[in-house]
Amino acid sequence: MTTRKHLDAASKRVQGLDTVVARIAAELIERIRSLNATIAELGDELDARTAHAAPNLRSVHGVGPLTAAKIIGETAGIGRFGSRHAYARHNGTAPLPVWSSNTHRHRLSRAGNRQLNAAIHRIALTQASNHPPARRLLDRRTTNGNTKKEAMRVLKRRLSDVVYRALNADAAHLQDSQLLAA
Repeated sequence: MTTRKHLDAASKRVQGLDTVVARIAAELIERIRSLNATIAELGDELDARTAHAAPNLRSVHGVGPLTAAKIIGETAGIGRFGSRHAYARHNGTAPLPVWSSNTHRHRLSRAGNRQLNAAIHRIALTQASNHPPARRLLDRRTTNGNTKKEAMRVLKRRLSDVVYRALNADAAHLQDSQLLAA
């Protein structure tokens, strides 16, 4: 019920019916139209705000306005992290060593900010499906004996570093523009 086509079809089905259920359905259809319009307006506003506040972050493949807003909000200032490693630990992408018998492996941390981790995971899924450098990394890791999960862990850790650098560049850019405005 998010497309105009489907809403129009549902509206035609209840049009002309004089029952309580038909009236309720017609009211719900109009409410959905109103909510869709509000969502579109808010999406446009979020797009403009994130493009202004974090242009480097938005330029990362797979980062849209919602993901950028989530990363900016959950990070709450990149300056509080001393290094990319501290940021990775905070967002849960820092690998944890795991030993089983004589096998030394790493796994994803279950700690850290789960919302940030989910945002980075969305970026990783997008890049894994249609970004050639990410595809090459995943293919190379699986060819070298890693499982798909392990390869995705490596991609997420690298994306954490990319996000960290982008947020630092955006923070420096905002600081410079504030100094120029003063």
